Amino acid sequence: MDEAALNGAMDRYASGDSQAFVVLHQALYPRLLAYLTRMSGSGGSSTIASDLVQETLLRMHRARATFAPGAAVVPWAYAIARNVALDHVRAARLRETERLPSDPGPEMLDRSGGDAESAAIAAQTARVVETVLAGLPPAQRDAFILLRYEGLSVQDAAAVLGATPTAVKLRAFRAYEALRAALEDYRTRPATTPRSRAKAADPTRGGADG
Repeated sequence: MDEAALNGAMDRYASGDSQAFVVLHQALYPRLLAYLTRMSGSGGSSTIASDLVQETLLRMHRARATFAPGAAVVPWAYAIARNVALDHVRAARLRETERLPSDPGPEMLDRSGGDAESAAIAAQTARVVETVLAGLPPAQRDAFILLRYEGLSVQDAAAVLGATPTAVKLRAFRAYEALRAALEDYRTRPATTPRSRAKAADPTRGGADG
C-alpha cells in the first residue's frame, strides 16, 4: 500500500471509522513487528515483540483523536512503538531489581504493623495477577486488559485487536476465569504471613532462602 492511501486510512480511523483499522493493521503490523523484535532483543521468539505491537496499536487507538489530519502515519506509529519498547525495557529492569534478594531492614518490618501486612498482602495479590496475566495466551491477556483495565467497549477492543466482538468477549472471559481461579487458590493456601504468601505466590523463590 502506498503512503498516501495509508495516511488516508489513518485519517478515517482518527475520525471514528473503525473499519479503517483493518487497513492500518494489515499495513503496519509486519513493519512494527520487525522493528519491535529488534528493539526488544527478543531474537528468534516473536512473542514479546507481538505483545509490544499490540500495546503500540492500543496506544495508537487511544491517541487517534490527536492525529493531525493529513499527517504521515508511519513516523507517528514508529514514535509510539519506540516509546512502547523503552517502557518494556524499563519495566524488565525494574522486575529484575525487585527479584534481587535483599533484607528490608527493621524499619521496614516494624512499620505500622497491620498496615504493613495489609500492604504486603495487597502487593502479593497484585503479583499473582501479574503472573497469571503474563502466562495467559496473548489474545486472552490483550482482550482482558483492553476491557477491564483500559475501559474500552467491546467494539473498540475488537477494532484494536482485529477480532470480532464475540471473540473478544470470549477471550476476556477465559482470562477472567484464570485470574479468579488463581486468586482463589492464593487466598486458600495455608500461608499465615506475607513472607510465606510471597513464597507461595512466586514459585521461583522456592528453595532460594538460606
